Amino acid sequence: MQGTVATYDPETRTGTLLLDDGSTVTFPAAAFDASGLRLLRLGQRVRLEHDAAGTLVRITLPTFQ
Repeated sequence: MQGTVATYDPETRTGTLLLDDGSTVTFPAAAFDASGLRLLRLGQRVRLEHDAAGTLVRITLPTFQ
């Protein structure tokens, strides 16, 4: 699943993503920390990874595997 960064707070490392269907998803600091990224920019495309329970566990760039 992919989305676009709508908000990002570098101090708390949390934010919201706008999905292609128009819904929003809030991501926790743990999902950002698991990405290995240093920052996100508004409007940047990201890929969302969920665990078996549906919890957002990692945000990566679409080109990363």
